[in-house]
Amino acid sequence: MAARKGRRRTCETGEPMEAESCDPGSESPSQVYLPGKGPPLGEGEELVMDEEAYVLYHRAQTGAPCLSFDIVRDHLGDNRTELPLTLFLCAGTQADSAQNNRLMMLRMHNLHGTRPPPSEGSDDEEEEDEEDEEERKPQLDLAMVPHYGGINRVRVSWLGEEPVAGVWSEKGQVEVFALRRLLQVVDDPQALAIFLREEQARIKPIFSFAGHMGEGFALDWSPRVPGRLVTGDCQKNIHLWTPTDGGSWHVDQRPFVGHTRSVEDLQWSPTEDTVFASCSADASIRIWDIRAAPGKACMLTTATAHDGDVNVISWSRREPFLLSGGDDGVLKVWDLRQFKSGSPVATFKQHMAPVTSVEWHPQDSGVFAASGADNQITQWDLAVERDPEAGEAEADPGLAALPQQLLFVHQGETDLKELHWHPQCPGVLISTALSGFTVFRTISI
Repeated sequence: MAARKGRRRTCETGEPMEAESCDPGSESPSQVYLPGKGPPLGEGEELVMDEEAYVLYHRAQTGAPCLSFDIVRDHLGDNRTELPLTLFLCAGTQADSAQNNRLMMLRMHNLHGTRPPPSEGSDDEEEEDEEDEEERKPQLDLAMVPHYGGINRVRVSWLGEEPVAGVWSEKGQVEVFALRRLLQVVDDPQALAIFLREEQARIKPIFSFAGHMGEGFALDWSPRVPGRLVTGDCQKNIHLWTPTDGGSWHVDQRPFVGHTRSVEDLQWSPTEDTVFASCSADASIRIWDIRAAPGKACMLTTATAHDGDVNVISWSRREPFLLSGGDDGVLKVWDLRQFKSGSPVATFKQHMAPVTSVEWHPQDSGVFAASGADNQITQWDLAVERDPEAGEAEADPGLAALPQQLLFVHQGETDLKELHWHPQCPGVLISTALSGFTVFRTISI
């Protein structure tokens, strides 16, 4: 949420944000700002971030914006909560011309937590604060390789000890890039300088498939069978990739038949080797089993999962739940044990524009996050119920109108595209938007 203060502008982030007037004579109390739920900003009001709502908050720019990214699992350990953090991301750009695009390895490091509110102190303390501020500056290192064509989606997997990225290009190809060298140099300033000067232009994909009839966005590596991949395009076709000896792939030329419009997203089952889910602009969600022939592999279908395009899905790794988001701005939770009924077990309407990304929390089975074209990131917890004795509804009727399971609304990004929870840093959420990357952790999770 946000605070209103000074001249009108969008908030830099956050929920809760509060509303304040910049009139020195005004004694109006701060107000929580709820997108679409309350009055618009008045003259002389702006949205101001409530830093106390965040444990961690950083922003980063990479030049051309990135439609998609993935987190690269590292060897720094799991369940990392000690600050400062170091993160590795793989991302692809959508530049103004095809030849200006890059596939990038990002190393974000020295990510400290948000500062506590300043307290009254001596000049010596202020000097120490300035020195401390310099030491706390976040750092970003980039290892880039040229890529002809904008990158629609990036997904990373480990094949044994070898990290690879599957890349969907707007030019209609799906490529696989080896990431080992990029990971090596992004961690070594001297090696990075040599790489950017002498090596980057020579990096080529280790495999490429041009059998799709056009561009696409859907792409997912199997979490259970290393190297197994499914890719879907805007022409309704889905193809299965099977790894072969020697580090290559066999791509089945027979597409999975079922969808009637663009395949928007794909997700492998976290518990079954041969099962994956798909969603489409034809408003349906389908469950497939690759043991059957492609023309007969669709086992379950919900034909009208959303009122319009189904943009994104996420398959819970801890419960038999599938999460979906659509052009209708609605989030739905499907119990796969009841999928034939065609009815979700939960429906949430908070976003006021198409949902662009959804993902279950990797550790907490009831928690998920979503982003929308309304420039909001929402965090949810299915286990939350409002305390009837809290009196919150009496204090702020706007809050009473919110879904009970809504934990947090993050704002301040422009044209949000994708988000991911970090699998090794509990509660850390990363997003990409036209305005750049954001790394944050809220007090809610």
